[in-house]
Amino acid sequence: MGTRKLYYLLRKEFREEGLSIGRDKLFSILRKEGLLVQKKKRYTMTTDSRHWMHKYPDLVKGMILDRPEQLWVSDITYIAVESGFVYLHLVTDAYSKQIMGYCVSPGMASTSTTEALRMALAKRKYNEALIHHSDRGLQYCSSGYVNVLNKNGISISMTQDGSPYDNAVAERVNGILKDEFGLDSVFSDIDEVSRHTRQAITLYNKNRPHLSCAMLTPHQMHDQQTIQVKTWRNKNPRKLTTSEDWLSSTT
Repeated sequence: MGTRKLYYLLRKEFREEGLSIGRDKLFSILRKEGLLVQKKKRYTMTTDSRHWMHKYPDLVKGMILDRPEQLWVSDITYIAVESGFVYLHLVTDAYSKQIMGYCVSPGMASTSTTEALRMALAKRKYNEALIHHSDRGLQYCSSGYVNVLNKNGISISMTQDGSPYDNAVAERVNGILKDEFGLDSVFSDIDEVSRHTRQAITLYNKNRPHLSCAMLTPHQMHDQQTIQVKTWRNKNPRKLTTSEDWLSSTT
């Protein structure tokens, strides 16, 4: 993980051990030892929106996120294996950044995308209005996927021009799993990918703090509904409830 998050997790231990290490010092140590996260610029199109199936309008542009399970975002990314590629289908809660469902599959069939959605639904905690947002790929427009969303009373929203920035949370989660949790490696086969992905998602959900979530982990953020997601576009945000306030109330 990035230096700021790592320092946030280690600062108490530094104090208890009598170590005088600030964030800048930790950054220097990590850089010297070659342990900084190397961001990789990548954008590979995995979406085929040139199909006859019905495409849905964008319902989330300008939306302010104020609770978990207000908006789910879905995406598919590739992972390299020695024989080629396999695919990771993800459903993420946009407020808490918690990965709700996933499926590793040899291809991009809608049945695998639907399997990830069903896992997310099984983990759903709140019974409030929910929007599902994705690109306009045929997997998300397929009758099987749409029927599951409709059956569960979930509104359907889709990007309009194919830009990754229109589904930024989903793209960001893809990048974190690859840059910080090793899913950009070349694995021997799909079974190894599945094992590594399961471990990576567990660690991501339960151990990695997020700057936008007041330094709570996705799991902690999903268990409360009072902290406002931090954005860098809102010039006049309402008063925040801090993660320290929430953590102290639950311990």
